[in-house]
Amino acid sequence: MKKADIGIIGMEVMGKSLALNMESKGYFVAVFNRTGSKTEAFVNGPAKGKNILSTYTIEDFVNTLKSPKKIMLMVKAGKPVDIFIEKLLPLLSKGDLIIDGGNSYFKDTMRRNTELAERGILYIGTGVSGGEEGALKGPALMPGGQLEAYTLVEGLFKNIAAKAEDGKPCVSYIGPHGAGHFVKMVHNGIEYADMQLIGECVWTFKNAFDMSSGEIGNIISKWNGKNDVLRSYLIEITADGLKERYKRSDEYLVDRTADITRMKGTGTWTVQSALELLVPIPTIASAVFSREMSQDKDLRLKMARELTLRKERANESLEDMIDIAHDALYVAKISAYAQGLALLRAGSDEYGFDLNLGNIVRGWRAGCIIRAQFLDEITRAYEENSQIPNLLAAPRFAEIVNRDIGKLAYFIDIAHSVGVPIPAMDSAYDYIVQLAMPIMVSAQVSAQQRDYFGSHGYFKIRGLNDPRILTTDDGKIREFHTEWQLQDRPEKEITK
Repeated sequence: MKKADIGIIGMEVMGKSLALNMESKGYFVAVFNRTGSKTEAFVNGPAKGKNILSTYTIEDFVNTLKSPKKIMLMVKAGKPVDIFIEKLLPLLSKGDLIIDGGNSYFKDTMRRNTELAERGILYIGTGVSGGEEGALKGPALMPGGQLEAYTLVEGLFKNIAAKAEDGKPCVSYIGPHGAGHFVKMVHNGIEYADMQLIGECVWTFKNAFDMSSGEIGNIISKWNGKNDVLRSYLIEITADGLKERYKRSDEYLVDRTADITRMKGTGTWTVQSALELLVPIPTIASAVFSREMSQDKDLRLKMARELTLRKERANESLEDMIDIAHDALYVAKISAYAQGLALLRAGSDEYGFDLNLGNIVRGWRAGCIIRAQFLDEITRAYEENSQIPNLLAAPRFAEIVNRDIGKLAYFIDIAHSVGVPIPAMDSAYDYIVQLAMPIMVSAQVSAQQRDYFGSHGYFKIRGLNDPRILTTDDGKIREFHTEWQLQDRPEKEITK
């Protein structure tokens, strides 16, 4: 009997779509699902007549595969992944490969990689972006694990991955153990921010000019023009969705959609990781918190009766507002991506991932949810200088931010005046401005407060005209404490 090139476990939307994608590229695919009825429905439905083999026991599934066996798990993250790994292990041999294509937490992937390596089993944690359509027609793939493991599926991955306009596949080896899932996690966090920023623009137009969703959709459609810096998949689907009518009526579907945005957890993990790594990602965090706020609908309905907040109408012309909003959104978007890329760099250093940020962004140019025209600009920025400390330091982006930061500030003022909360826009602006501050006065005050009530000590700057940190001759930071409770309040240097 002919053996399958690869096997997929999990016949939900993504697993089925990937199986069809692989089969369309000439691969013989075996499939298995815990509940056999889903497997049967798949092979008698979308996969009927295709080179896809159905199996109904885990033993038969494994036995149908060529050696070294290559198995892709497309199951829910967490315990289900561990359960299937335990079921597979007795049936596998050294050199066989397990691929986790779900949204697993990267630290779980690191653990599994280590445990399986001890058993001689290769393991890849692969981020898969693009949703159902991407999985079917070409996703962006972010594989992390042993390089030896990646070489076993490199050809397959390149064949099924999305292709950018230059023809290059949107996949490359990300790095060891949990690197792929770490990158996918941050990708999703950036996605949260991008979506929230666009939503805040829509809300501001609606309040400022009492526009219909369809009218706003027409504006945003123009932002998806061929050479527009905002051209992206998210802009495209936002415009399309805003113009969709509700049951062929005069209403719009989005206006009948409940204002509750759910989450699967990757955005929360991104914020948690940023806190652990001491990397500020306020725009991504704001997007996560906004989703959390959306879910407390009952409280918001109650508070809307208690808090009658002042609202004004915009004084600007619609034409001016369109220009302001466009450029403000682009600056905010640059800020959000800078935050996500800063987290990737910090994670790379902390966990030894050795990430190539330029290659990662290059792999997002097609197939994935955040695919966008300006990703080419980010890629070029890292090609020009792979060690830029922050995306905002790249000359091509610094020029745009310096030119248009005022438009972002003005847009924020308008949104506030018409009663629209825009936490993502606010935080994107604040992130840029704080980065540009040689002295953060609020931090000076907080440092002094901590020393006052808790004797925590503080560092000092070299002088009023020199904001660099005061150090010893050999470069060690000097620390001080003021005796606040004594009358003359003497300052002493803390030695450790």
